[in-house]
Amino acid sequence: MNEYFLGVDGGQSGTTALIGDAAGRIVGWAGSGPCNHVAASEAKAKFLRVMAECIGHAAQCAGLAPDASGAPWRFRSACLGMSGGPDDKDSLLREMIQADHLTVTHDAAIALAGATAGEPGIVVIAGTGSIAFGRNERDETARAGGWGHLFGDEGGAFDIVRKAVHAVLREHEGWGPRTTLTPVLIESTGACDANDMLHRFYTPEWPRSRVAGLARVVDTLAEAGDPAAGDILRRAAQDLAVLAASVRRQLWADTDVVHVSWAGGVFNSSILSERFRMLVQLDGGSLCAAPLHGPAEGALLIAWKNAGIAPVPQSDLYAKQA
Repeated sequence: MNEYFLGVDGGQSGTTALIGDAAGRIVGWAGSGPCNHVAASEAKAKFLRVMAECIGHAAQCAGLAPDASGAPWRFRSACLGMSGGPDDKDSLLREMIQADHLTVTHDAAIALAGATAGEPGIVVIAGTGSIAFGRNERDETARAGGWGHLFGDEGGAFDIVRKAVHAVLREHEGWGPRTTLTPVLIESTGACDANDMLHRFYTPEWPRSRVAGLARVVDTLAEAGDPAAGDILRRAAQDLAVLAASVRRQLWADTDVVHVSWAGGVFNSSILSERFRMLVQLDGGSLCAAPLHGPAEGALLIAWKNAGIAPVPQSDLYAKQA
C-alpha cells in the first residue's frame, strides 16, 4: 500500500499543498486562496474552505480516492506552515488531517527548510509581509521582523506600496517631487485623483493582499527609471538585509560562514534582489544564494524527516504545474 506525505504552505497571498510519496516524488499539487486569519467567524469558515479545497484538489491530482464517509485525510506524515503562526489553526487542522506525524508550524520554518534543503542558515521572506528566520548547527532558532503591517513588515509588498502611496500623496500636496507613480497608481485603482485613491484603500474592496499586489507596478516603474520607485525598492532591500543581519548576530559568531537565502514574490524584482544580495554579502561571512526549494517543498521535506526518511525531492510534476 502506498504511503503519502503532505506539505502545505499557508500564506497571506495564497495556499499551496503538495503530496509526495516515500520515494521523493511529488505526485499531487494544488493552490488556493490565502488562509492566514481565523479569528472572526467568517475568517474561520474561509480558512476551513480554503484548506479543504487545496488539500482535496492535491489529493485528487495524486489519485487519492475521497473518503465517502467524510473522514479526515490520512497521511503517514504531514507538515503545514501557516502565516501568522500555528496557534489558532492547530486544532482545526487536526480535525481535518490524520497522520502518524503531524506538525503545524509557522511559514518561516518551512521556507527555511526549503531554501536550504534542511540545512542550517537564514531565510528572509518578503511576500505581502516580511520576516527573517534562522536555525544554526545547534538547532537554535531566531527571528527578526514579522510584526504585521501596522508595526512592521518592512520590505514586504504592502510596505512597498505604502511608501509608493506616500510618494504620490506628497506630490499631490505639493511637497514632494513629481513621480510616474502618481498617474499609474491612480489609473491602477480606477481613482480620479490621489485623494480618491487613498480613500479606496480604506474600503473592503482593497484588502491588504490586493494592495500588496501593486508592488509589481512599483517595480515596473523602477525598471523604467522612475527615481522615487527605485529608491523605494532599494530601501526595501536594505530593510530586508538588516533583518538577515539581526538573525545572524543572534545565532552565529562573527567569524562563522552563514548561508542566507530568500523566499516570497518581492524577490522577483531584480532591482531589489540584486541589492539585497550585495548588502547581505557585505556582511562578512554571509553567503547569499537562491533557494533550493520553495516553502511548500520545505514543508514536505519536514514531513519526510519527521517520518524518518530523507528522499531526494523529485519535483518534475510540481514544476510543470506551478
